[in-house]
Amino acid sequence: MSSSTESATSLRGRDFLSVADLSVAEVGRLYDRAAELKAEYRTERRHAGPPLAGRTIAMLFQRPSLRTRVTFEAGMNQLGGHAIYLTEDVVMGARESVRDVARNLERFVDAVVARTGPHAVINALTLREHPCQALADIFTLRERYGALDGLVLAFVGDGNNVYHSLSLLGGALGMEVRLAHPAGYAPNASIVERARQLAAAGGGRLEFFEDPVSAVRGATVVYTDAWTSMGQEAEAEERRDAFAGYRVDATLLDAAGPEAVVMHCLPAHRGEEITSDVMDGPRSIIWDQSENRLHVQKALLVELLTGADAAS
Repeated sequence: MSSSTESATSLRGRDFLSVADLSVAEVGRLYDRAAELKAEYRTERRHAGPPLAGRTIAMLFQRPSLRTRVTFEAGMNQLGGHAIYLTEDVVMGARESVRDVARNLERFVDAVVARTGPHAVINALTLREHPCQALADIFTLRERYGALDGLVLAFVGDGNNVYHSLSLLGGALGMEVRLAHPAGYAPNASIVERARQLAAAGGGRLEFFEDPVSAVRGATVVYTDAWTSMGQEAEAEERRDAFAGYRVDATLLDAAGPEAVVMHCLPAHRGEEITSDVMDGPRSIIWDQSENRLHVQKALLVELLTGADAAS
């Protein structure tokens, strides 16, 4: 991710595998587009002159999904295009090689949205990153606070794919991104190094803690995620023990300060990583961030497929 002084270039025809694929200026352009689309849709419940009329995307999902599938499908429909959801129809590496699947799809559709295990086209989730989630989360904070410089996001829990993307994007945009995690659940070292480089260039900062209370003190937002993700079910009991002291409850949120808000990328395991009173309480912006998956992904699709000027 490059300096904010650089102008945004067209995203048309590019892959989107990581938030680090975008410059700071390109993120700003994407967020401006998302704000326009969101305002128009909230007012009219439709888009005048749908920008993706006649366009088609293939959604190649090897993992279950609610928000990612619905927001991409609904988004394409609202933009005038069509999304084809593929699961059992395509068993990559078994019925057909990955290369052959890709060569077919590139002739049939305008883009592929992939939700897979290995870090591989639009990345809808891999074991390494969840870039669409992070884009929507930081957009939500921009909506709420305006400037992002100096905002403190404290992530409590596993150093997972969501944390990876938040650290890459948040640091590049001038935020302080903290992580509180138990021993043995640190993030990927190479991604942390890349995030540190982006933070140094963008005026952000990365901090690490073992104690969650210390991590959240003075934070703008306290963020958490499920302790056990898809594919980790065999570790569930071990993870519950390891993360028992990392639950986001009213006491931990109060330790952050009276103005702190809480975020969760969902799905949530109520009573484990977050309590229901916090999740449903007045300091939760979880449902705002969930809705913004729709608007930010629509903006991403428009930019990747058309490269149109953000002012159009």
